[in-house]
Amino acid sequence: MGAVMQTNSCGNVLLFFVSCVLSHNFIFSRFLGCCPFLGVSNKVETAAGMGLAVTFVMGLASLFTSAVYQYVLYPLGLTYLDTISFILIIAGLVQFVEMFLKKSKSLGIYLPLITTNCAVLGVATLNTSAQYDILSAVLNGVFGALGFLLAITLMAGVRERLETSHIPDQFKGFPIGLFIAGLMSVAFMGFNGLV
Repeated sequence: MGAVMQTNSCGNVLLFFVSCVLSHNFIFSRFLGCCPFLGVSNKVETAAGMGLAVTFVMGLASLFTSAVYQYVLYPLGLTYLDTISFILIIAGLVQFVEMFLKKSKSLGIYLPLITTNCAVLGVATLNTSAQYDILSAVLNGVFGALGFLLAITLMAGVRERLETSHIPDQFKGFPIGLFIAGLMSVAFMGFNGLV
C-alpha cells in the first residue's frame, strides 16, 4: 500500500485541498450525500451544523477505516470484507461520538443522520481504491467534508434568499431545490480545469 499523494509539500496539500473541495466535490461531482444536502439545507445555521458534524465524523472515519484496511484487512487477505467493515466502523464511531457529545449538544440531531450519509462510506471506499496512505486518507476525508460543508451552506443561503422571492407555485419546495442544485453543480464543473 503506497501513498499516491505525497503530503510532504505544502503545494501538494493545497492542490489536494482545492481538488477535494471544488473540482471533486462529493455533492456536485460525485453525487454523494445528496439526501442531507437537499433535506437539511433550509437554514444556514442548520446546514453549517450538519456540515461541521460531517467534517468531524468523516475525518475520524477516514482515519479508522484506512487503518483497519491497511493493517488488518489487506495483510490478512480479507479485502472483500471492506464494505461491511467500514459500515460497522462508521456506525460504531457515530455512536461513540454521540455518547460523548450528548452533554454539549453541539451536533445534536445530526449525528444519527451521518450514519446513513453515503458520503462517509464513499470517502472510505475512495481512500482504499486510490490506495491512499493514512495521512492522505484523513486529508481526503476532511477536505471532502469541507467541500460538503461549503455546498450545503451555499444551498442553505440560496434557499433563505428564495423565501422572500416570488417563485411560481409549481416550483416551490423540492423542485426549486433540484433546480438550484443543478445550477450549482454546473457552476462547480467550472473548477475541473484547475486540478
